[in-house]
Amino acid sequence: MTQTPPAPQAEPELAGVRNFRDLGGLPAADGRRVRPGVLFRSGHLAHATEADAAFLASLGLHTIFDFRNAADIALEGPDVTLPGVRNVNLPLSDPADGSEFWRMVRDGDLATLRSVLGEGRAADRMAASYRKIVTTRTAEHGRVVRALAEGDVPALMHCAAGKDRAGLSVAVTLLALGVPREAIEADYLESNAPHRRYRVRRDAEVSPEVSELLSPLFEARASYLGAAFDAIGEVWGTVDRYLAEGLGLSAAGRSSLQERLLR
Repeated sequence: MTQTPPAPQAEPELAGVRNFRDLGGLPAADGRRVRPGVLFRSGHLAHATEADAAFLASLGLHTIFDFRNAADIALEGPDVTLPGVRNVNLPLSDPADGSEFWRMVRDGDLATLRSVLGEGRAADRMAASYRKIVTTRTAEHGRVVRALAEGDVPALMHCAAGKDRAGLSVAVTLLALGVPREAIEADYLESNAPHRRYRVRRDAEVSPEVSELLSPLFEARASYLGAAFDAIGEVWGTVDRYLAEGLGLSAAGRSSLQERLLR
């Protein structure tokens, strides 16, 4: 008789932290599921309220992986301090960033923005960035999955919006746990929910046309994540080779990771 998995707990309403969720319950290797309460994802924690911080502290986190770069932290601020939690900053490339790019936005250079982002070029930019991150940031992703395998859990992964850099890092971790690609994609696309969307704070008031040109940069699209998965196949052939040769995750390490994060 097949047992019905327990219903997930209601998602907490956090006032100053967007895109927070527990990855618990996702299907994984050998009929198992990701264990609730061991792996979380979110946007940045810089604007966490006192109540938000109390909730995050209640999770018993061991490690927070922050994938923001120095410019992000200067703009948004450092993460709220949680007692007893190890904070690891591993800057990854931001597909929707670049000082010269945002200067074009601020300057209202519409012709240039059209040439850079119009007619599908914004989506192409995102897909190319996903491919680049997954193929060139293997050292950072390897460090994350090995740390989790060694016991740095419960863990929370975040960037600015919790969509791209955190999304790819979560996807890589879920691949190592044997989560099917379609389940990884479904979780990734949850970042499009209105209450999860990142509120952009930039020194610019933009026109409706500029907003439309920029919108692909702030959306989660299956094609972006698919580009990363395709790149893994093109470079390493299989997920197993990617994890072993690309990330340096041994068979024993992968087994340990699964034992710690699955049930």
